[in-house]
This record gives sequence, structure tokens and C-alpha cells, in this order.
Amino acid sequence: MRIFPIITAALVMAVLYLLVIERDRIMDFAAGNPPASDVAAPEQGDAPTQTGDAATRIVAVVAVNSQAQEIASAVLLRGRTEAARQVEVRAETSGKVISEPLRKGANVEKGRILCQLDPGTREISLASAMANLAQANARVPEAQSRLPEALARLAEAKARLTEAEINLNAANRLSEGGFASETRVASAQAAHQSATASVQAAKSGVAGSKTGVETASAGIQSAQAGVASAEREIDRLTITAPFSGLLESDAAEIGSLLQPGALCATVIQLDPIKLVGFVPETEVDRVKVGALAGARLASGEEIAGQVTFLSRSADQTTRTFRAEVQVPNGDLAIRDGQTAEIIIASDGKSAHLLPLSSLTLNNDGDLGVRTVDETSHVKFIGVEVIRDSIEGVWVTGMPASADVIVVGQEYVIDGVPVDVTMRGAN
Repeated sequence: MRIFPIITAALVMAVLYLLVIERDRIMDFAAGNPPASDVAAPEQGDAPTQTGDAATRIVAVVAVNSQAQEIASAVLLRGRTEAARQVEVRAETSGKVISEPLRKGANVEKGRILCQLDPGTREISLASAMANLAQANARVPEAQSRLPEALARLAEAKARLTEAEINLNAANRLSEGGFASETRVASAQAAHQSATASVQAAKSGVAGSKTGVETASAGIQSAQAGVASAEREIDRLTITAPFSGLLESDAAEIGSLLQPGALCATVIQLDPIKLVGFVPETEVDRVKVGALAGARLASGEEIAGQVTFLSRSADQTTRTFRAEVQVPNGDLAIRDGQTAEIIIASDGKSAHLLPLSSLTLNNDGDLGVRTVDETSHVKFIGVEVIRDSIEGVWVTGMPASADVIVVGQEYVIDGVPVDVTMRGAN
């Protein structure tokens, strides 16, 4: 029978019993304190003293005096980079591409030709429209020359009408006195009616002449519109870059047929570039247009910029608000669509800088710190962590000044007295 394993197991059990069950007595013995039975019980009302009895022993703790400081707060977002401008340049007319294609990645300046289309018969159409314009311009003097003649005829007709009116009046008066026959009166009336009709015809002639002039002018405008349309059609044959940027796709290949709406090339502008994030509605009031912002890309690169836009309308699905940060990108190192962690500066907050080890939980699971009041008793205060740093964590929810326990906080609870040793204040 192997007796040594049994002896070893018994010794281990004895040691574990002493370390777990009789730990307090062993610690008192090691410190040279007498057993609890050898110490007289204190009188009622006396201050607790350091004894072997755990119920009356005052725990020694280390605390620091923390003063609230004003710190810059920030809103943290997850977002992405986005080109400042991006457009798909498409054809406005049909035609065959006759220009050599530009390859994707090429830098293009504003106005550079991306696709040149075959003019076909468009130049002939322009020449025809210009000929129609010249013909319309020639009709105007002819129409204008007819107007003075019509006006002269009107004046002549009016003069004859006046003469006929005088003759008619004279014939009527002579007829009343018996000095003129009825035949003369009837003849005068006929002459008067004829003169009236001549005036009406002359007026119609004047109106017709004016209409002719207006028609000639309208013909000029129509011909000018035809010329402008033909010139515009020719202009559409040259498809240019709307702004300076990079080609994101190859331009249309030479010989390909483009119809209206067909893609010629895609141009993007990356300088400046935008950082796009979505702000929760609980923090949207903390973000202001013009605020400074920074970001860390997935590659580790850190960039900085300024908030240029904050949406006034929430996304119907996520109930978040779009925010845009403009960042310089002169070397084009930042690409469109990169993931970014965005930090937007907001109004400062009053907070305490504490060691991370000083944070603890109460019986309800609330995060906080244990402090020492003016009577050297422990008090738990719930806090909220707003930022971490190399020196510690910034928390809010505490009074402006507090003595925070940084060593021994896990061995005390609310209301117990402690022996406090103060460390250098923050």
C-alpha cells in the first residue's frame, strides 16, 4: 500500500483548511496579535480598535483627492470616405466615337475631351439652317418697303372720303332748297360710300403690310433657332469633363456607337474628400456645422477636417442624421469608400481623471467609485465613462471634489469607517 500519497493529500487538505477557514487567525498570529479571546471587549460607545475580530477592525485604504476638470467632449461615429463629386458623363446625341479612349485612373482637367463623336451630316444641316436665316433676313426689307406704300394709299383714301363727305353735304343742302336734283344727291351718296370702302381697303392693306413685316421677323427668329439647334447638335458631339478629377472607368472605345444616355466615362473628384457618418438622434444636438473633426481610417492613417453638413431630416429606417466632414486630400492618398472612425468635437464637459483600477461595481452591478466622506466613511458614487486615455479614464457623475479610494475599494462597502491614507491629488 502506498502511504505517501495519502499523507501528502492529508497535508494539502490541512493547509487548505488553514488558508481558507482559519485565514484570519493565521494572519493575526503572523502579525503578533493575541487571539480574540485574550482581548477585552470595548465598552459601548468606544471607538473601534484594530483587533483580530473582523467586525470591529478598521480597513486601511488609499485615496486620492480628485478635482473636476473641463475637457473637450466628442461624438464617435462609424462612417466611410466619399468622393466630393462623382458623375457619369453620358452622350446627349447619337454618333460613332472617333477619339482615342482615355484609360481609367488618368487625371483629367475640366473641359478635357473624353469622347468625340462623328459629325455625320450635322454640318450640312447647319449650313442649311444658316441659308434659311439669310433668306429670312432678305424678306424683311421687302416686307418693310410695302408698308409706306400701304400708308400712302390709306392717306389718299381718307382724302377722297373727306371730299365725298363735303360733296354729299352740299348736295343735301341744295336738295333741301330745291336747287339740286335727287340724282345729284344719290350720286354724292354713292361717291361717299365708295370713298369709305377705299379707306377700309387701305387700312386692310396697312395691316397686311405690318403682318408681312412681323412674319418676316418671325421667319428670322425661326431661322435663328434652326441655326442654334444645328450648332448645339454639333457641340454635343464633343463630350468633355465637367470638372477636374480622375477617370474611374475607361472612356468609350473608338468605333463604338453611342446613343443618347450611353456612358462615355465616369469622373470623380477626390480633393477635397468627404467623411460621411450617421449621428444617433440622442447625440445630434452635440454636433455643430463648423466643428473640428478627426478620423482614423482602416489603414491606420489619421486625418482631420471640419464638419460641413448635418442633415435636418432623419433616415426613415435608422433614425440617424447624415453628417459630412470635409478633409483636404491633395495627394489623393485617401480613396473613395474607405471605412473610417470619425470623432467630432463638441462642447466641453466637467469630468474627473481617475485610474482605471479605481472603478468598481456595487451590489446592483452599477459602475462607480467608492469615496471617503468627511467622517472617514465609505460612500459609493455611480459614474459614467466618457473617454479613456493613457493616464486613466475620464468619468462624470461625481461632485466637483471627491476623495476617491484607489486601493482597497473592493474590501469595503457603503457606510463602513476606514483608515485613509491620502496620495498625491490629481
